[in-house]
Amino acid sequence: MSAADEILDIVDEHDRVTGRSPRGEAYSRGLRHRCVFIRARDAQGRLFVHRRTPTKLVFPSLYDMFVGGVVGAGESYDDAALREAEEELGVSGLPRPEFLFKFLYDDGAGRTWWSAVYEVRCELPVDPQAEEVAWHAFLTDDEVEAHLQDWQWVPDGLAAYERLKAYRSGLSGA
Repeated sequence: MSAADEILDIVDEHDRVTGRSPRGEAYSRGLRHRCVFIRARDAQGRLFVHRRTPTKLVFPSLYDMFVGGVVGAGESYDDAALREAEEELGVSGLPRPEFLFKFLYDDGAGRTWWSAVYEVRCELPVDPQAEEVAWHAFLTDDEVEAHLQDWQWVPDGLAAYERLKAYRSGLSGA
């Protein structure tokens, strides 16, 4: 089965399931669905960053500071986070990613999805999926910040990053 044929739950503005659709159709018709974003750090605390392959259905060849993807029909966010992290990092036996928060991504141009943001520590050697990841490295937070202006990043990942920074500053102020 191709990625475009994968069945997704279609959800409303309150994240309630209203139907199901193949991924390709959900993308082409701008149907709201569910995604997971996982920040993966290595044992030294560096962040996994990668460039997506040119064959990706959404945001091909752009950089991303999250691993993740769509939540399959009937799948929980938590299960999708673990599955996607292990698939994209090319590992098995990863600890369950920690859920942080959820937000509705909507670019105003037909790309909209509920986005659950997670974190995980990956102390295993990574072997990213060649179909998903064209390039990868573990970078420090300062290195990531330095590349925010000169690399083309996936817009939903940047939205998740900005919300994560706000979430972290809210936690530190609590």
